Amino acid sequence: MSTTHIRHDLEDIKEKVEKGERLSFEDGVRLMKSPDLLTIGQMADLVRKRKNGDKAYFIVNTHLNYTNVCYLDCKLCAFGVKPDHPNSYTLSLEQLEERMKEIATKPFTELHIVGGVNAKLPFSYYEEMIRLAKKHNPHIHVQAFSAVEIDYLARVSKLSVDETLTRLRDAGLGSILGGGAEIFDPEIRKVISGHKTSADRWFEIHEITHQLGMKSNASILYGHIEKPEHVIDHFVRLRDHQDRANGFQAFFGFAFHPDNTKLADEFNLHGRDTTGIYDLKLLAVARLMLDNFPHIRAFWMMIGLKLAQVSLQFGVDDLDGTVMEEQIVHAAGSRSSHVTPKQDFINMILEAGRIPVERDTLYHEIKRYE
Repeated sequence: MSTTHIRHDLEDIKEKVEKGERLSFEDGVRLMKSPDLLTIGQMADLVRKRKNGDKAYFIVNTHLNYTNVCYLDCKLCAFGVKPDHPNSYTLSLEQLEERMKEIATKPFTELHIVGGVNAKLPFSYYEEMIRLAKKHNPHIHVQAFSAVEIDYLARVSKLSVDETLTRLRDAGLGSILGGGAEIFDPEIRKVISGHKTSADRWFEIHEITHQLGMKSNASILYGHIEKPEHVIDHFVRLRDHQDRANGFQAFFGFAFHPDNTKLADEFNLHGRDTTGIYDLKLLAVARLMLDNFPHIRAFWMMIGLKLAQVSLQFGVDDLDGTVMEEQIVHAAGSRSSHVTPKQDFINMILEAGRIPVERDTLYHEIKRYE
């Protein structure tokens, strides 16, 4: 009886989805508060199938975390440290070149570069890092730097965002990252990330990126102190921006890992990882609200491979990449592997009844495994 009542409560939303109508803020909040995960998943799966058929994507990529020195001191982060910390590091250009040579011997199509906000690094360091990547791997796509890194890089170098991105693009940058979005609501954002780049500035940097002909992705950090209204506000802001700029390729979620973070100390969040139900619901509701985003991606390092596989039934059409030697997520207590072989993605996707598609960064198909 309760199940019937729940489904009746979502019936008007279901009708909107079936007709292809845009969901409202109020619709989104109701979905986030509803316990009827299966109905939400069915609706999201319908939208997924309309947009991408039965294809499920993955990429063969690797991560490079060039420094963990960061001056922002965000409460949500377990990765960044001050320069005098015993575990601080910044890779030299010589070390970076050795890494680029190593990558050249392996079949990666994407190099994903992200690090801390290290104010001591000159702008030339970032340009040369990208040039080294392209020198040894001319065909690799360099997807690098979140809007937060771009913001502070521009400020420290006394350049406009346009100049910063143009020079990085000329050095070989292919696209920027979707991180740093956290939560756009100003009150929550202030608590979890302090003086980090504002939501308006984050959007400005992505818009300039899109105007320069480069693509980017978008994200959310969830599972801390946010409420359903904050999540849906985040989605609506992304959707509105995409209506104007149409430069986002994919959306993905970062499930908050509390270990070793100041935020967990302040709000007693230790050991309170997100639940599987919340992970799946957030991805499914994202698929329903972000009707102008081509792809919804499950970040398997955050939620684990098994749940990422299940998410393919909840609106997700992309399982991200093979990754390698990732440090930011693991610094916060993630117990996932640092690397997943390509064959594992193929097997998981086939088992879920989907068609595995190896892609490049811009979603060009490299190979289908039917």
